[in-house]
Amino acid sequence: QNTTLVRLWFLFSGSEAGSERVEVCAVDAVDYMAEVFRPPTSCDFCRNVTLVEKLEHVSPEHFEKVYAYSSVPVVITDGTRNWTASKVFSYEFFKTLYSKGSPALQNVEENCQFFPYKTNFSSLEEVFDMDTDRALMKDGSPPWYIGWSNCDLSAANTLRTHYKRPYFLPPVAESSKTDWIFMGSPGYGAHMHIDAVEHPSWQAQITGTKLWTLEPPPECYFQCPKTVQVVVKPGEIIVLDTNRWYHSTLNVGTDISITIGSEYD
Repeated sequence: QNTTLVRLWFLFSGSEAGSERVEVCAVDAVDYMAEVFRPPTSCDFCRNVTLVEKLEHVSPEHFEKVYAYSSVPVVITDGTRNWTASKVFSYEFFKTLYSKGSPALQNVEENCQFFPYKTNFSSLEEVFDMDTDRALMKDGSPPWYIGWSNCDLSAANTLRTHYKRPYFLPPVAESSKTDWIFMGSPGYGAHMHIDAVEHPSWQAQITGTKLWTLEPPPECYFQCPKTVQVVVKPGEIIVLDTNRWYHSTLNVGTDISITIGSEYD
């Protein structure tokens, strides 16, 4: 999901091109590399998936047996039970947590990843320079959507006072120490892509509502359903192997969307 741009240069020679250096295009580095070097996958994981199930009161044993490592997507509707994040997380909360000049913001800017998607933001600091009216589109501004990884310990400790390890994860599974946060206004989201991360992941919908569109990899187009969609509402957690499923998101409804998630092994 990294939107760091890399420019490809080719040096042409010969009677037609001479020795002219030509800039060909700019591409999303991680998306491009994830696709180019992605090994072909077995289609067993998507062959029978025609919808994304929504479940509640799921035992860790059942989750491990059916969903944890099968790459079958699922939404746990009571996944954020006993969390306080929905009452605390907001644009203003994160703006304060990553205030200008703070160690948390500096650490994220220097050591973490920032995903501007198709916005004009170049850093998390620019995002939190917005006033609340702009962030909530009250001034008629266009929609926006960004994400970042948090690798700052003090910010992580603050975040984790408001969310817990999802109750349904198997006892032996360990979550990554890195939090992934995605935020944006209605009408925008992430383009269709595949990730290059190590493990499956969960993503909790704290505020707002998000439409997920899933597609199998190209080698499975004739063996699996072409498209599967699911709407994830506040308080729900989607579990998805983003290394195998192509996915896009769209913030729907009227509220700002805030999600937090992590990988698990």
